[in-house]
Amino acid sequence: MNMLNQVRHEIEDLHTFFTDWFNGVADQAQFSARVTSRLHPDFVIVPPDGSVLGVAELTNGFEQSFGTNSDFRIQIRDVVVRFQSGDQVLVTYTEWQSGAMRSTPSNNARFSTALLQIGTTIQWLHLHETWLPEGIRSADPFDF
Repeated sequence: MNMLNQVRHEIEDLHTFFTDWFNGVADQAQFSARVTSRLHPDFVIVPPDGSVLGVAELTNGFEQSFGTNSDFRIQIRDVVVRFQSGDQVLVTYTEWQSGAMRSTPSNNARFSTALLQIGTTIQWLHLHETWLPEGIRSADPFDF
């Protein structure tokens, strides 16, 4: 599998689990294997609101959110490998969310930049998300 396909599969697989988690259909016992095991111990996410969350804060938020949003959907688009050095890859993608109860608007989209470490498994080192402007969001469908 080439690097782009490997990275795309990782991003889509993780976000599929997130969708299943919020929908309440994921196996809760798989959270560690499907999410936290993929995060480097020093992983940091900067969501669109600009806050900074580490693994503990992210995990706590997910644990409290199981099954809270049965209409939630995610679609990953525009995955691009921007740079690779050794075993680290910088990738960008857009994440389109439909029915997101905790976001305004509930149909939203974000531009994401992730630093990943590639080995026998992929580890997420850093993720930064920025809201896509309304003009871009309104130009594409949320029919997924």
